Amino acid sequence: MTTRTGMTTRALPYGPVTASPTWITRWTGLGFSALAGIAAGLIVLFLAIILGNIAVHGSGVLTWEFLTTAPREGMTEGGIFPAIFGTVALVILMVVALVPFGVGAAIYLHEYAPQRWWMTRLIRLSVTNLAGVPSIVFGLFGLGFFIQFVGRQIDRGLGLDVVWGRPSLLWASLTLALLNLPVVVVTTEEALRAVSRQMREASLALGATRWQTVRHVLLPQALPGILTGTILSVARGAGEVAPIMFTGAAYFLPYLPKSPTDQFMELGYHVYVLATQSPDIDATRPLLYGTVAVLLLITFLLNLAAVLLRGRLRARISARG
Repeated sequence: MTTRTGMTTRALPYGPVTASPTWITRWTGLGFSALAGIAAGLIVLFLAIILGNIAVHGSGVLTWEFLTTAPREGMTEGGIFPAIFGTVALVILMVVALVPFGVGAAIYLHEYAPQRWWMTRLIRLSVTNLAGVPSIVFGLFGLGFFIQFVGRQIDRGLGLDVVWGRPSLLWASLTLALLNLPVVVVTTEEALRAVSRQMREASLALGATRWQTVRHVLLPQALPGILTGTILSVARGAGEVAPIMFTGAAYFLPYLPKSPTDQFMELGYHVYVLATQSPDIDATRPLLYGTVAVLLLITFLLNLAAVLLRGRLRARISARG
């Protein structure tokens, strides 16, 4: 820095003060970096061991017959096609029920509800606490509310026998949608919060209504974040067993469900059955590993489709910007 006195320019005797890190600071940083690297390496190692174990023991049974036929002979022979179909149908119905409701709730909380209102704070607190409820509690709730209350009321109102008031694919998917609701609500709110305030104010200044601003400005910008929540929900929903045990999954069902009111087989529950209920463990062990491999593959493919869609949306938004 310099100062000018009359016609003379001289440098000030001081400059920017920089503190050089001591050896304690440097070694502390290196220690934490080493611990973080070791933790990451252990995670990758354990994941590789698990996937390798599944691949080694399950690859021998991954045949076309295993993927396209129904189980037989006490589930010690045959394939798992009914479980594959039931898992995919369950996840699709869950997403169809979950995304509109979760995104709508997040839009209301972020854009329409008074932020200082006690009810808004209570709803946010309830959504946060809902994420920590054990999944088996959701299964009991689905059994009591969807099946015993809603389903039985529909049967009485339509004068039907027990059609809606029994475990089914519909009630299992709605139970899983309720289980994953906090994930979608939180991620959607964060995505809406990430949209710049200038874009919102510019839309309103041009005469757009609040709903037009939400529909044409906020939602297109927030779609990648919404898809992130959907990806997490798909991964969790495809592997959950406790909620669907009470609401729709069948122990053994060698045919496909014909309507949403039918029961179904599911890969996660099928793994549980093979591991705990089979009369011949040695005969079902290869089928168990093969079923786990197929479950992981289906989850990966569903997540990959969502990730690719999210990438295309981000590229389109960047091109527009």
